[in-house]
Amino acid sequence: MKNPKLLVSIQTAAALILVALCFIVADSLREKVVAVGDRAPSFTIVTDGGRQISTSDFGGKVLVLNFWATWCPPCIEEIPSLDAMARRLAPKGVVVLGVSVDKNEAAYRRFLGQARVGFLTARDPEARISSSYGTFKYPETYVIDSRGRVRQKHIGPRNWMDPEILQSIESLL
Repeated sequence: MKNPKLLVSIQTAAALILVALCFIVADSLREKVVAVGDRAPSFTIVTDGGRQISTSDFGGKVLVLNFWATWCPPCIEEIPSLDAMARRLAPKGVVVLGVSVDKNEAAYRRFLGQARVGFLTARDPEARISSSYGTFKYPETYVIDSRGRVRQKHIGPRNWMDPEILQSIESLL
């Protein structure tokens, strides 16, 4: 090339494009973890009642999205209080959805039959939804406001009937 300035400009442009491409690739490989304030990832799942639901079905309501499994003792420990909270706050516009990552459908169905869980439940054996939230340890619960923003994130079991937790969820209505 006879024009050294043009060669430098082309090399600079190529270097910038390469750097941008590296950032894009690195970002796509980075584990996504949903935090308080983030927009909740969209999902669609079929509930155990056979109804297909998606995030858009909860517009105008507060969604308490709980990821759990039957093989997780802390998950089982919190289900009675989660169920009681769901019954108490449902008339006010709070929906609880428990998404199990159980691979063993028979064990999952047996547990639900014994526990008589009253809130919406669904099974996601490939853990696609929980992975989209960055959840790999259970239980983990996201409280999502009516505009689709994560307002609370609870890692580990909770007593969902604790007055402070109830008040914090009611404050989002």
